[in-house]
Amino acid sequence: MTDTAPLKVWLERDGALLRLRLARPKANIVDAAMIAALQSAFDIHRTAHGLRGVLLDAEGSHFSFGASVEEHVAERCAAMLKALHALIITMVEFPVPILTVVRGQCLGGGLEVALAGGPIFAAPDAKLGQPEMMLGVFAPAASALLPYRVNQPNAEDLLFSGRSVSGSEAHAMGLVHNVADDPEAVALTYFDTHLAAKSAAALACALAAARGSLIRDLRARLTELETLYLDRLMKTHDANEGLAAFLARRSPQWQHA
Repeated sequence: MTDTAPLKVWLERDGALLRLRLARPKANIVDAAMIAALQSAFDIHRTAHGLRGVLLDAEGSHFSFGASVEEHVAERCAAMLKALHALIITMVEFPVPILTVVRGQCLGGGLEVALAGGPIFAAPDAKLGQPEMMLGVFAPAASALLPYRVNQPNAEDLLFSGRSVSGSEAHAMGLVHNVADDPEAVALTYFDTHLAAKSAAALACALAAARGSLIRDLRARLTELETLYLDRLMKTHDANEGLAAFLARRSPQWQHA
């Protein structure tokens, strides 16, 4: 097992299953260090012979509270978005299915990371959401990925309201593949039943075939969304006020501009 500060990495099932575990509870913040650790793990194992799946989960009671708000402020957000979106593309293009296990809160950048994988296995009382609107900003990667997971009205509901939904509600809208009291056990059973006996070469081709249009759209959309975020949103009063208010632990004072 490789045990770095933000992430634990190891192989199981004779090298067929890569395990990645966010390892900074309780928040498991998706900050620059976590993004870099995930990117490195995917880069290192991308060409691993015989790999047929990845299982991504987290230590503690929560998957992730989301991205680092400190890294969202105007002078730092360009680098943060570039790194996160590179990771998102790496995950969507990864040659084997990524199974994600969610307990507790899975919010903001944490949910964006989960959306970049394959099926999500969640506890019934998990909380999944994109609360960025509460801070006067929006979620670029989720704006591109959510419509592929759920229908457009449900995607807009989550993106505009900023509300969180339970694992059970997320399952009903198609965001979550399976709900169980022990989602890790169910995810492992899924791997053993449906992926372990498959050809890694065939899986790689199947993923490329199934996600061709998603990959092409995602690359273009993330470029557009970064421009919208940096050149328009971050020039507004309210985006900067919302982030400053969160860091100061006070209510934002919107000017609607």
